[in-house]
Amino acid sequence: MRRGAGRLLVAGLLVLSAAWPAQAQAPATRLALNEDVAEGAASADGAATPALSGDAVLKDGIAPDEAAGASAVAGPIAAREARVVGDDARTRFIMDLSGPAAVSVFMLDEPYRVVVDLPEMHFELPAETGKTGKGLISAFRYGLISAGKSRIVLDATGPVAVDKAFVLPAEKGQPARVVVDLVRSTRTAFLETLRVSRDRLSEAQKAEAMPGPAPNDGKLRIVLDPGHGGIDSGAIAKSGTLEKHIVLAFAKQLREKLAANPRYEVIMTRTDDSFMPLRGRVQFARQKHADLFVSIHADSFSGADIRGATVYTLSERASDQMAASIAESENKSDILAGVDVPEDTDEVSDILIDLARRETKNFAVVFARNLIKELKPDVRLFKRPHQQAGFMVLKAPDVPSALVELGYLSNPDDEKLLTSPAWRDKTAVAIGRAIDEFFRSRVANMAASAPVTTSVGEP
Repeated sequence: MRRGAGRLLVAGLLVLSAAWPAQAQAPATRLALNEDVAEGAASADGAATPALSGDAVLKDGIAPDEAAGASAVAGPIAAREARVVGDDARTRFIMDLSGPAAVSVFMLDEPYRVVVDLPEMHFELPAETGKTGKGLISAFRYGLISAGKSRIVLDATGPVAVDKAFVLPAEKGQPARVVVDLVRSTRTAFLETLRVSRDRLSEAQKAEAMPGPAPNDGKLRIVLDPGHGGIDSGAIAKSGTLEKHIVLAFAKQLREKLAANPRYEVIMTRTDDSFMPLRGRVQFARQKHADLFVSIHADSFSGADIRGATVYTLSERASDQMAASIAESENKSDILAGVDVPEDTDEVSDILIDLARRETKNFAVVFARNLIKELKPDVRLFKRPHQQAGFMVLKAPDVPSALVELGYLSNPDDEKLLTSPAWRDKTAVAIGRAIDEFFRSRVANMAASAPVTTSVGEP
């Protein structure tokens, strides 16, 4: 039975809006950070100031699932400045917006993170923004997480609690602002907050529908997976070239080549600059009843002499330390994007499932060898072009899967090739030939191994 498509953690949300009407609230102690936020800070003598309309009090340390009356202003929003102020006891994150927006907040552990979700927006921020933090926030990231949705991930230095999270409307010449106030907490309190969030998520997931049966149309389904995307840029070349853009452009070119074959249905895990969790990519391939899954990357590695295309297949034992390091880096994608990463218990032990996994791995190795054979005449390969490692994205038990490193953005010569339309075209053609050969041999083997039945009485 196929599993449903992956979903991002959305439990324990705080949904707010600067469009809320004014509402009287009891006085609350404010965060004294000398930040020019219109809601006010505690005075020098410790007197509390009133809370702002739209401020929310968190129940059990997490936000309510809904906020009655919240509504975001339609239209594109831009984020134009972000900063962190405070100390190791109380820290405030502020981001200036071009207009009001609904905001939701939840927390994740291992490592400690606070995740802020907003409507899709343009981040017009300097390139160095978020690389360093202050107080309880060590760094932060931002970007598109899915269609219509952006995300900010605050890396916390330890267990924290969200004291306040709110949006300020623009007034008196000041822009609209999203504000998140963090205070130091204990691991016990943090984990209890997380438990409540995950319980809510578990209840929501019980209602998810399972995918239907595979279409009986005779088509071979290929899922192309451009790595990274959205908030996760992947590798970044010294010139500023981003892996997420390189692999998306290549996947689209490869899709165009493959779509010329009427026997293929080609599906992509993403077609724009959005993010999908690693488990979500695996579940997407299974939900689409894929016959082949090809994940496309262009990594970086220490040492400018490391270059050339590499094909990875799944194994819990890595080929070498380099393969292990690259797999470890790729498997951190969900953590960087603020996605809950459950413990991988691998609790399925059915002997038929185990046999299917072994067969799937064997098919993946066959495809990898075909791919290397087709790439070799026209594409520079790494010195050991077929590698194995424990890539999370290759773990579908019933879909032959391979990860193709087109090259290394840490190498200037590889970067030139990766950005060359002519190189991308000939590489896509080579991969297309490898896919054709993989399916030709697989279909032929299936036909040869099919049982021959005869009618009763036939000589």
